[in-house]
Amino acid sequence: MDETDRQLLALLEENARMPTAALARRLHLSRSTIQDRIRRLEDRGIIGGYTLRLGEPHARRQITAHVMINVNPKHADRVGRALKAMAGLRSLHAISGAYDLIAIIRAETTDDIDAMLDTIGRLEGIDKTMSSIVLSTKFER
Repeated sequence: MDETDRQLLALLEENARMPTAALARRLHLSRSTIQDRIRRLEDRGIIGGYTLRLGEPHARRQITAHVMINVNPKHADRVGRALKAMAGLRSLHAISGAYDLIAIIRAETTDDIDAMLDTIGRLEGIDKTMSSIVLSTKFER
């Protein structure tokens, strides 16, 4: 992967729906060259898919919480599957430190967040949780 590929990926991260012609203009390359580069990045697994980013007005109405989770190692696989099945859980990360996992959850209301936290806390194999509500996001990439 060269610098042009990195620049292309940065543009696609900003807006994955940017037309090929616009990408070509921004990178001073031909449309066919951009198409070939995108195809190669997809074939190599560097681009694994395209996703949706919520619009700012809607995203501001969402409440986000970070949930630190301690898991009994004997139940780690089952806990991971149960958490993955929760629609409001946006991501789950294994971490180092005092906790084993951090879950990022989003919902429309604090009642919805509270219900998700209760569901997480009741899962067999979860020993302890600690939650923090995000007050504002300074930037996100």
